[in-house]
Amino acid sequence: MKKIGILHGMESSFPDAIIEKINSMGLKDIQAERVLIDMVSQAEPTEYAVIIDRISQDVPFYRAYLKNAAICGTAVINNPFWWSADEKFFNNALAVKLGVPVPKTVLLPSFERPADTSETSFRNLHFPLSWDAIFEHIKFPAYMKPHAGGGWKSVYKVNNAEELFKAYHETEQLVMMLQEEIIFEEYYRCYCIGGKHVRIMQYEPRNPHHLRYVVDSKPSSTKLLKTIEEYVLKLNHALGYDFNTVEFAVRDGIPYAIDFCNPAPDADIASVGQENFDWVVETAANYAIERARAQKAGQDNLTWGTYISKSALKLNPAGESPKSASTPKAKTVKAVSEKAPAKKAPAKKAASVKA
Repeated sequence: MKKIGILHGMESSFPDAIIEKINSMGLKDIQAERVLIDMVSQAEPTEYAVIIDRISQDVPFYRAYLKNAAICGTAVINNPFWWSADEKFFNNALAVKLGVPVPKTVLLPSFERPADTSETSFRNLHFPLSWDAIFEHIKFPAYMKPHAGGGWKSVYKVNNAEELFKAYHETEQLVMMLQEEIIFEEYYRCYCIGGKHVRIMQYEPRNPHHLRYVVDSKPSSTKLLKTIEEYVLKLNHALGYDFNTVEFAVRDGIPYAIDFCNPAPDADIASVGQENFDWVVETAANYAIERARAQKAGQDNLTWGTYISKSALKLNPAGESPKSASTPKAKTVKAVSEKAPAKKAPAKKAASVKA
């Protein structure tokens, strides 16, 4: 009997539903449960063939536990090593190299010096920065947001240099990035599971949270949806995420990837709605079962994206490709439009583009 564990925090609807879904299938070789952690001893395997991670980004103890589990053979969704290394500014740079449109973005050093540093720690940093060149490149209005993290934390819409510097003073030791505003005609949020299952959802980030998936218009074209599907798969194959969301703001018919570093994406029924919730529960459950059956004890059962695996291949003297669960064949895309009157709320501090 192989176990699939769900590691989660405050959320309930998705973890409870996926556990119930898997166990209701009556499989003789698979069962699902909440992960229960007690003593964690180095290089000792867990009882789980698969762990779906929904919380380690907020709990460093859990992240260390998952790395230990992974090195002992557990298939962790998502790869805890890559998740630890990844961040949004790198994501944008990778997207550019992949040919996926993204907003113009520059990296800004933290306003305050990090702890245990001094002025001499920054002798390699030009001071002051070439602010005029940055403003000319990005233009106003713009968004300033942390280069890592999410959840709308420390995100600012700035209309001029004065507003930017005022907001910058509030960011303390956060490394920030300044990003071009994309004024969009359409917006989409897309689940990607297993690097092959894609669900494209119309999304309105300016609506109240519980109405963001309720859109009263249809997608502008099938061609646009195909392009979005292509970009979703291309990004997730390169990054190696098993479970992620990608957001696109469409300007002049071009989908710009806005946010695609979401390895524990929102899957709460109250926000995504019943139809999307049912899809993500069933698809994630089936994918976890697939991974459990493929899992081999004591081996590397993680997914490694092509960005890493291609580099590793260069170092492999036998010329063999590293084992990875990535680059599977894509499944059918489904666009969702729930026709319902949705009164749009006025934009807040960071309304038109999500962190």
